[in-house]
Amino acid sequence: MRNFDYIRPASLPEAVAAGQQPDTAYLAAGTNLVDLMKGGVTAPARIVDITRLPGLSSIEQLPDGGTRIGALVRNSDLAYDPAFEKTYPMVAEALLAGASAQLRNAATVGGNLMQRTRCPFFTDAVSPCNKRAPGSGCAALGHATRIHAVQGWSEHCIATNPSDFCVPLAALDAVVEIAGPDGAREVPLTAFHTLPGDHPEHETALRPAELITAVRLPPEAAAFQGHARYLKVRDRTSYAFAVVSAAAALTLDGQKIGRARLAFGGLALKPWRVEAAEAALAGQAPSPEAYAKAAALALDGAKPTGEANAFKIELARRVAIRALTLAAAGTPARIPALPASPFGIV
Repeated sequence: MRNFDYIRPASLPEAVAAGQQPDTAYLAAGTNLVDLMKGGVTAPARIVDITRLPGLSSIEQLPDGGTRIGALVRNSDLAYDPAFEKTYPMVAEALLAGASAQLRNAATVGGNLMQRTRCPFFTDAVSPCNKRAPGSGCAALGHATRIHAVQGWSEHCIATNPSDFCVPLAALDAVVEIAGPDGAREVPLTAFHTLPGDHPEHETALRPAELITAVRLPPEAAAFQGHARYLKVRDRTSYAFAVVSAAAALTLDGQKIGRARLAFGGLALKPWRVEAAEAALAGQAPSPEAYAKAAALALDGAKPTGEANAFKIELARRVAIRALTLAAAGTPARIPALPASPFGIV
């Protein structure tokens, strides 16, 4: 690991000022950053430790009915917060489906949004990777692409975003609050992560020296609490990233669907939400036929990066149908013993 300077600011303005120095990285729990530093994937010259900044560790109920989650709130604290779990059950289910209990006790909300891809060619410091070294090429193309993208990829990068947490956040119109040299601003979570295009080295909407201060859920998100599920298909039940996941939420108006939300993980370099699929469900009776139509719309334009991951398109359709079916049946009184698993008992 490269030697680095370590700075622990006492305030948010101090942190932003320190972050403006070249080759600087912000550190919260470090569950992803430190691993990448140990592996030689990234090597910042300066680390700014933000773990003790005041005002970033609370869960606030807002006057308008929304919820504001500080960037330093721990994943496990958020998932087990009684009011949060009741109001946003599929977010809690997604959090408990991610990583291990030990990592959830350390990992933070802001850090979760900043996770880097788990593409094995990105984490192998000797492989060509346009995210690590722009212009060096994408070693994943034409090789082992089983876990790679089927939506939004380019010839320069076919990686996927690894977050569970971000998938239901995208479905619920979450907003990311940001602080930086030019002051505070907000970005919809659906626009926070960027697709690779010609510049896969640009992964988020963050500008130099900016950092996440909070994630905010709007008042409308609470309307889905009675019919919301997160479903995750992975290679093993514990501590594995999603091959495909889906967050599905509905409001029911009598025998019809009022509003719908549907977003996927494991398909692209960002949570993949398709509003056309949601619109197709509105006004329909909850049924396998309606779910299948929405799933087909959601996967419209999907394209495998090779024979190895062509299965993900059909798998994603089936996961969407299953997630919508579970959501329509109603949110369980408590999260299943195997969170987000199709094998969980509800």
